[in-house]
Amino acid sequence: MSSEAFRPKSPGDTALIRHLPFGSDPKLRRRFQLIDEPVRSNLRAGLFLEVLDKLAEDTALNYVRGFYPEARVVTAAMDSLLVRNVPDDSRDMVLYASVNIVGTTSLEVGIRVEQPGDPLLHVASAYFTMVARLRKEDGHEHSVPLPPLEYRTALEEERAERAQKRKESYREARNAAEEPPTREEYGMLKRLHEAQEKPNHHLLLASELVAEGWERTYPEHENVPQKIFGGYVAHRAFMYAHICSELVASHRPLLVSVDRINFYQPVRMGDKLHFVSRVAYTGHTSISVETSITRISRDRKSTALSNVCTFTFVNVDAALNPLPVPAIYPTTYAEDARYLAGYRRRQAYLNRQTSADVDSPVPHA
Repeated sequence: MSSEAFRPKSPGDTALIRHLPFGSDPKLRRRFQLIDEPVRSNLRAGLFLEVLDKLAEDTALNYVRGFYPEARVVTAAMDSLLVRNVPDDSRDMVLYASVNIVGTTSLEVGIRVEQPGDPLLHVASAYFTMVARLRKEDGHEHSVPLPPLEYRTALEEERAERAQKRKESYREARNAAEEPPTREEYGMLKRLHEAQEKPNHHLLLASELVAEGWERTYPEHENVPQKIFGGYVAHRAFMYAHICSELVASHRPLLVSVDRINFYQPVRMGDKLHFVSRVAYTGHTSISVETSITRISRDRKSTALSNVCTFTFVNVDAALNPLPVPAIYPTTYAEDARYLAGYRRRQAYLNRQTSADVDSPVPHA
């Protein structure tokens, strides 16, 4: 450990602010444009995921390198992203980041996205789990223990409590996902399958709602030596998910949330990535898309699931009013499982809407 480095103690010591001057920088605004037309909220959400991931890394390093100057941090998971208000691509954007809670070797970084002005817009909230790593004498990287934070204000304590609740909620949701269907859920799936047995049915089958593609990683995608930037992988996963959502959306699919993205396997330069996006579930106006990413090593001797991502979109018109989407019908056990997981996520989301500690997000159901 360094005796000279500044050692942050509180979340405030780790704070970083990043500005995206869309209002005054036309080149930046152009780079983030989704299409070359005057539409509302004309921002590339996938590219924005890259910005968020990089800011989370820089924020985590503010803490970790106060104790291990040679350490680095990697993204273990993007815990969640919730769009709370539709962004205005003509206004500047400010990203406020800080470490909320520190575990044994990991830490959560929270990022609040705002657009100053009248009215002040709280655009989104995002949370990342980062892990501190250090190369030891044996040449291998190891996780390193981190000292806990000191909370100096009521707000810092409140954010830490929420971070702990998010971890507990994730564990509960993971356990719940393994539970068999309830009687109500079984009846729902049974009706979906019975509808497919009727003659001359014209149903939207989940098996037909798939988009896939391949990517190869190059040096410009590298973040630390021999490791590919997690934000790049999330960006590409979003791109395929967005294309897949267009198979259902009658108009424009707008991103409203990203569920937890776990980074199971490190991706290295020269690897091939196989992205497969599937529409898992549809609500009244929302579309849930699950994207799996399989990594094939450059020597083609290793194939492993690298990431699983879930994106939720809402079908909107030109004025961003939600529009209905058709129901989808699972046909296989795997599709049933994805449909049920999407249904449970939607129910949990609707339940959270009754909580008083969150802003009203972009509406979807």
